Amino acid sequence: MNTSSSPGAGSPGSPPLSRLLELTADVVAAVRAGRSLTDALAACPPPARPGTQALAFAVLRRWGSAAAAREHLAPRTPPPVVDALLTSALALLWPDEAPPYPDHTLVDQAVTAARHKVPAAAGFINAVLRRFIREREAVVAQAVRQPLGAWNHPDWWVQRLRHDWPTQWQALLAQAQQRPPMVLRVNTRRVSRELYLERLAAAGLRARPVAGPGWEQAVILAEPCPVDRLPGFSAGEVSVQDLAAQLAAPLLLDDAPPLPEGARVLDACAAPGGKTAHLLERRPDLHLLALDADPARLAKVDDTLRRLGLAGPQVATRAADARQTAIWWDGEPFDAILLDAPCTASGIVRRHPDIRWLRRPEDVSALARTQAELLEALWPLLKPGGRLLYATCSLFQAEGRGQIDAFLQRATPDGPRVAKDSPGHLLPLADNARQNPDAALADGFFYALLHKP
Repeated sequence: MNTSSSPGAGSPGSPPLSRLLELTADVVAAVRAGRSLTDALAACPPPARPGTQALAFAVLRRWGSAAAAREHLAPRTPPPVVDALLTSALALLWPDEAPPYPDHTLVDQAVTAARHKVPAAAGFINAVLRRFIREREAVVAQAVRQPLGAWNHPDWWVQRLRHDWPTQWQALLAQAQQRPPMVLRVNTRRVSRELYLERLAAAGLRARPVAGPGWEQAVILAEPCPVDRLPGFSAGEVSVQDLAAQLAAPLLLDDAPPLPEGARVLDACAAPGGKTAHLLERRPDLHLLALDADPARLAKVDDTLRRLGLAGPQVATRAADARQTAIWWDGEPFDAILLDAPCTASGIVRRHPDIRWLRRPEDVSALARTQAELLEALWPLLKPGGRLLYATCSLFQAEGRGQIDAFLQRATPDGPRVAKDSPGHLLPLADNARQNPDAALADGFFYALLHKP
């Protein structure tokens, strides 16, 4: 699924805007009730899914502002389905340099959607939207005076970023509102990056290579597109993977000394399999075990490996909680371990705008406990001289630097050592530590490469 969509409707076979607004309201209401955007979108009829996804992304990025405006215009909270439709329409009417629809079209179609979905609320929705258009400047000014309306993130999230990144928190919140680029990873076992760029051009897709260590396979598209438009996607020539995520395999594999031929490698939290596949693209000789606690998600790892032609007798997948080593470990230590730990995913909120509305403050400490348990369980499984790469797609220091600092403090004097070129926190900003303009396009991540004496 392409998560970089922009609002739009009217493509061949696409339902009318009123129908897409109905479905968007359903999706937004589901997210507000605690369901993931991915799951909610899966319930949409396939022909309507791309348009609904595009609208839902736009709405969820501006839900805080729209909710503040709705509260000002209609202080009594409407029923959830009415509130979701009204707030979605307000988000799409929000001031924008390139509005997705003319005001009159959006209002007309939102009222049509209401007449079909909740007829008794059609007049109410019509009145509120028309008032918003008449008083838009004043209502927007009022909404953005509230933290929720100004930042489009929960207040606890804003405060945590402000604490962790006192000089950069505002830039991080602003960046989270931007559409992310669509980044590809060329499977150079099958086709060179240069040749694949030529194939993209022949397909009418503008793209460019990315410079920098670890990004030898990376390509950025000028505009996102469905994966079925990518040349050779089904044949395993390319994958979709963010720049930050593409650093995991080179960080683990390319550090000195080189891993031995046929090295045993564990990918401890592997689903959906992008990093697993990248490890094997770079080192097909690896004996790799990919674990994930969720069997349904683990099936995606198998699918990815088959599509890329990377499945084989030396590669195994297993559904298991990596912390429960007595259940799945055969007793033979690993040369290298990738621990891409469960986290709040606060660094990838551009791609998953529902995350900010689904997470709760207590999730940070709960996930930090899980991360600590994984580190404690997996470290003893590493050979002397081996390495473990700890990764999270989080901006929160409790899941990054704070987690590793605590692990090092618990360790014995001859315990883990952090590699001197270990990246640490990679912020999706122009001034981040990699000093590469393209690095600002990457998701927020944390990496710590630990060596075992």
